[in-house]
Amino acid sequence: MKEKIKTLVSNRKVIIAIYVVFALASSIPALKGTKTYVEGGAEYKRYNNYVIFEKSFDHLKNGQDLYVLYPEEHWDLYKYTPTFSVFFGLFSILPDWLGVNLWNLLNALVLLAAVYYLPRLNDYQKGLVLLIILLELTTSMQNHQSNALITGLIILSFGLLERNKHIWAALPVLFSVFIKLFGIVGFALFLFYPQKWKSALSTMGWTVFLILLPFLFIGPDQYAKLYHSFMNMLKNDHDASYGISVMGWLNSWFSLDVKKNLVVGIGVLIFLLPFYKIKQYKDFMFKYLILSSILIWIVIFNHKAESPTFILAMTGVALWFIMSKKNALNITLFVAAMILTSVSPTDLFPRSLRESIVNPYVLKAFPIILIWVKIIYDTIRLKETETVSTQTA
Repeated sequence: MKEKIKTLVSNRKVIIAIYVVFALASSIPALKGTKTYVEGGAEYKRYNNYVIFEKSFDHLKNGQDLYVLYPEEHWDLYKYTPTFSVFFGLFSILPDWLGVNLWNLLNALVLLAAVYYLPRLNDYQKGLVLLIILLELTTSMQNHQSNALITGLIILSFGLLERNKHIWAALPVLFSVFIKLFGIVGFALFLFYPQKWKSALSTMGWTVFLILLPFLFIGPDQYAKLYHSFMNMLKNDHDASYGISVMGWLNSWFSLDVKKNLVVGIGVLIFLLPFYKIKQYKDFMFKYLILSSILIWIVIFNHKAESPTFILAMTGVALWFIMSKKNALNITLFVAAMILTSVSPTDLFPRSLRESIVNPYVLKAFPIILIWVKIIYDTIRLKETETVSTQTA
C-alpha cells in the first residue's frame, strides 16, 4: 500500500490532473450568483478580484485613474502596477466564464511547473510538496488571487539560477514585483550566484521592458499621474490593518500597538542573519532554505496578509519540511501548520473554534512564524559538509 501511494505521488500525470481539476472546480462556484461585501451594500460578482484585474485594463486604455474606486463595477481598489493591467488585457477579450477558468489554471500550472523545475528533488518529493500546498492553493484560487502565480514565479527564478540561466532568471521574479511589490524579496537569491553583472544587466533590461509596456496604451503624462496615484494608494493602504502577520500576532496576543516599519526592519535583520556564511553560498541546501525563508517572510511580515496570501508561506513550509530532518519538533511544527494554517479556514475545521480562537488570536500565522524562525536556525546551523541525498531532477 505504501509503495502504491508513493508511486501515485511520484506520477507527474496524476499530480497535473489533480491540479487541473482543482483549478477548474475552484472557478465553478464563483461563476454563479453575486455577493455583498458590506451589509446592505451593492451586489457584485463572486469573482470580484478577477473583475478588478480585468477592468483595470479598460481603465488604463481609457486614460482613467487605476487607483480609485469603481463601485459600479466591483468592490475594493486595484492595488497593482499599470504593467499588470497590460498583462490582463489578454484576459479582457475573453468571456468571463473562460477568463476566470484560464486565470485559475495559469496560477495553478505556473506553480506546478516551477516546483517540478526545482533541481535535486525527486518526483516523489515534488509531488508531496504539491499535495501539501493544495488546500492553500485552492483558497487562493477560490478568491481568484495572484498569489499562487507569484509563488511559482519566485520558485522558477530559483530553478533558473540553479541552471545558470541568469539572463532569464531575473524575469519571473521581476514580473512578480510588477504584480505585488513584496516579490522584490526574491532578489535576495541572486546574491548566491556568480555572474552578478549578467544578472544585474538582465534585471535592468527586463525592468525597462516591463516599465515601458503601458506606453502601448498611454502617454508619459498619464503614466506619471498613475504612478503618483499608485504611491498615494500604497501610502494610505499601509495604515489600514495588521493583517494575518507578525504584526497581527503581536497585537492580538500582547495588545501591542506595533510600529509596522520597526517590525519589518527587525524581520529583515533576522532574515539576513544566515547571510554571513559566505562560504556556503555555493551549497544547494543553504540556498534552498533561503528560498523557503523568502516565501514565508513575504507573508508573515506583510501587514496586508490575508488567508489567500498563505499559498506563498505554505509552499515555503512544504519545501522546508520535505528536506528537513523528521524529528519530533519539525513534525510537530508541520502538523500545526497543516491544521491551523491550511485546514482551519475550511469547512473541515469547526467553525466555532475558528471564529472564537483561530481568527482572534491569528493562529493561522502562528505556526508559520515558528517555522520561519526554525528555518533561520537550520540555515545558520547548516554545516558546509552537509549534502542533499536526492536524485537530480
